[in-house]
Amino acid sequence: MATSPRVVALGGGTGLSSLLMAVKHLAIEHLTAVVTVTDDGGSTGRLRREFDIPAVGDLRHCLVALAEDHELLARLFEHRFAGNGELGGHSLGNLFLTGLLQMTGDVSRAVRLSAEVLKVRGTILPATTANVHLVGWDQDGGRLEGESRVSAAGPPARIELEPSSPPAVPEAVAAIGAADLILLGPGSLFTSIIPNLLVPGIAEAVASRRGRLVWIANLMTQPGETTGMGLGDHLEAITAHAPGVVPDIVLANDRAPSAGVIARYAGEGAEPLLAGDPDRWEGPGRLMTRPLLVETPGGLVRHDRAGLAAAVLGLLEAGP
Repeated sequence: MATSPRVVALGGGTGLSSLLMAVKHLAIEHLTAVVTVTDDGGSTGRLRREFDIPAVGDLRHCLVALAEDHELLARLFEHRFAGNGELGGHSLGNLFLTGLLQMTGDVSRAVRLSAEVLKVRGTILPATTANVHLVGWDQDGGRLEGESRVSAAGPPARIELEPSSPPAVPEAVAAIGAADLILLGPGSLFTSIIPNLLVPGIAEAVASRRGRLVWIANLMTQPGETTGMGLGDHLEAITAHAPGVVPDIVLANDRAPSAGVIARYAGEGAEPLLAGDPDRWEGPGRLMTRPLLVETPGGLVRHDRAGLAAAVLGLLEAGP
């Protein structure tokens, strides 16, 4: 392993926060999360509409994931107010970030100050500070407004940001350029992963990287958003939206869920996204398979954090 390895993780949603919790205890001196800011649902969506600000929900998830005292902060920052009043449904962390954003006028500074208060291990940066929204087009050419509709309508033919070509956060570009390892995913393909790559400066930095790019595949397809898509289809969507972004390594799960869990997910329109034989892999990069799936007592599948951490550690120890 490099004496002082630099790792950048790009994504959003629960996938990125889960990855950060997996790797934050590794000996990574420079760990940076670059986070998409297109979420428009729930508390985040309400705050965006009321205050005309970038999405803060995924940033909040990452702050909690990298916080020194995760258990306490999870209860505090993830707390949602009950009731039907103006605060009902809002998370305390979203309100905290929105307050700091209004005080500073800059989402990057708001996150940085929050990280200082919460003693975060690493650096969390939005991909852009612009108030961007996700739009897409379905397979019939119909326009899809917002992340929520893009996710629910089935695999889109393409997605874009509005306004288009927003400026990248300079610190995010610099971190990607200096990284020994860049981790893309896991997370929702069209609403967490690709939106980062629609920021031209981010896509250009990843394409011209000096370190290795690892795409961490999801465990299951996502109902609507990636229904019927295999590993190769996911990669084709990434390269179609960001042609220069081709992973060096594809890290995928090779542990099948139990029959009961498969049946449960099938009822919701999801199926396992299993890796095949690495020797027969015909996609870009090298396919690396690991048993990364664990099942919760409630019958859900999640990435095994210990397995993810071990895989990332192995990549760092292997060097360039």
